[in-house]
Amino acid sequence: MTRVALFQATTGIDPEANGRALTKAIEDASAGSAEMLFTPEMSGLLDRDPARAAKVLRAEDEDQVLAACREAAARHRIWLHIGSLAVLVDNGKVANRSFVIDREGRVRATYDKLHLFDVDLPTGESWRESNVYSPGAGVVLVNGTPVGKLGLTICYDLRFPGLFAQLAEAAADVIAVPAAFTVPTGKAHWHVLLRARAIEAGLFVVAAAQVGHHEDGRNTFGHSLVIDPWGEVLLDMGEEQGLGFADIDLKRISDVRARIPALNHRRPIPQAVTL
Repeated sequence: MTRVALFQATTGIDPEANGRALTKAIEDASAGSAEMLFTPEMSGLLDRDPARAAKVLRAEDEDQVLAACREAAARHRIWLHIGSLAVLVDNGKVANRSFVIDREGRVRATYDKLHLFDVDLPTGESWRESNVYSPGAGVVLVNGTPVGKLGLTICYDLRFPGLFAQLAEAAADVIAVPAAFTVPTGKAHWHVLLRARAIEAGLFVVAAAQVGHHEDGRNTFGHSLVIDPWGEVLLDMGEEQGLGFADIDLKRISDVRARIPALNHRRPIPQAVTL
């Protein structure tokens, strides 16, 4: 049995303040006997004003939030999955990048969000991630974490089940889905999609989420979740900021897959034929 913690945050436009909140969450997660802490997408900065954000964005090796989190993870002897940070990359754009950090404070893996969210919503909200962000190019699975083999995704990746299938076929035990879901899409799709991904892949899903009204004007859905391979919700953090804890028993994966061995029954899908 592995105890994990999730930090449900209302990240703002000041990286220094966000970094303090993260390091406090790391301290509290360790004090709560968690072996690994999961944080949301955009844990270091959440700002939809590109001109303002540009003033504080840094490359990975200069990011002060990342440095503070690495130091705190080492000090409190806890693994950390930073759901993502916005970091500058060589092409002049920004990567939406996850970090897995071990209890020595070493970065063990990174993952850049593959699927970018470009949409005009009926509420009048408009999002164009591709204007700012550079998409990732690879699928990442991390060995040796306290939760076994950890597959990495970010937010909008949730809507692409092929990614989750690939991680499951690569023997992932847990898939992380850090997010900053909008309220309308969260109400409609968050729970059902996460439960579906866990059931389809026959593994645990850990989804740390942003929540509430943010300094940049957006509202996020919250409801950070831990879901087991049967689709049972082990933790739902609702709409409040703070830490939540859950216990993950990896033996549950083999129990569920023995009952529904869908992964063993996968066949190559032939090309569709229009008749």
